[in-house]
Amino acid sequence: MTKYDFSALKGCSVAGEPLNPEIYDQFLAATGHKLREGYGQTELTITMATFPWMEPKPGSMGRPSAGYDIDLVRDDGSSCDMGEEGQIVVRTDKRKPAGFFGGYYRDDALTRSVWHDGIYYTGDMAWRDEDGYYWFVGRADDVIKSSGYRIGPFEVESALLEHPSVLECAITGVPDPDRGTVVKATVVLARGWEASDKLKLELQNHVKQTTAPYKYPRIVEFVTELPKTISGKIRRVQIRAEDGDRNAAPGGE
Repeated sequence: MTKYDFSALKGCSVAGEPLNPEIYDQFLAATGHKLREGYGQTELTITMATFPWMEPKPGSMGRPSAGYDIDLVRDDGSSCDMGEEGQIVVRTDKRKPAGFFGGYYRDDALTRSVWHDGIYYTGDMAWRDEDGYYWFVGRADDVIKSSGYRIGPFEVESALLEHPSVLECAITGVPDPDRGTVVKATVVLARGWEASDKLKLELQNHVKQTTAPYKYPRIVEFVTELPKTISGKIRRVQIRAEDGDRNAAPGGE
C-alpha cells in the first residue's frame, strides 16, 4: 500500500465480508483513515453501519440504521442479553423499512421460511456490546458446534490473520466422531512462508493464546487460493462440500 497516494481520500467504508481488526489496523496505518463497516443483505438496504458521527470499533459493523427495528434472538425466539450470541432479525410487525424486499420471486414458500409472524430472519449470527454496537459471528450455517461449544469462524479467522504468515484464511467445521465437529483452518500463506508441521503448530498455539484454547483449529490445510464468489466473498460452503467428498471417498480423511 506504500506505492499509492491516499491523500485524496475523505472517508472509507466497507461491506460484503466482515472486517477483520488486523485489516482495519493496516489500512489505518497506511492511509490515516478508519474503515467504517456496514451490514446489509440483498433483501435489505444498509441495515447497520458505523456512521460518520460514530467512533469505529475495529471488527464491529456498527449500530442499526434508522427505520430498522433490529433484535438478536435465541433458537426459541426470545431476545438475547447483552454479550449473548443470537440470530440477527428485523421486526416488521410495526413498520416495514424502506427498501425492504417484498419476497423471493415466485417462491412464497422460501419467503415464508425466513419472514413470518412479523419477523425477518437474516440467518446471520452476532452479539451486541454495552454501547449498542453489533459484532458479526458468522452465518448460522457456518457456526461450529464442537464438544458442546459454539465457535464463530470470524473470531478464529481474525486471530489467524494477526500472524504474519497468514495472507488469507477460512474457518469451517469438519465432522468428528468424538467432538461432533472440529475446527479446520484453510490457509493461504503470505509471500516468503512455506507450509510445514512446525508452522501448523505455531498457528494453532497462536489461536489458543489469542482467543480461547477450545477454539483452535485441530486441522490446518495450506492452499494456494480460497474459493470465492464473483464479488470476492469466501465460499466456506464449497470448502465444507469438498471436505465431505474427500471423507466419503475410499481411504479419505
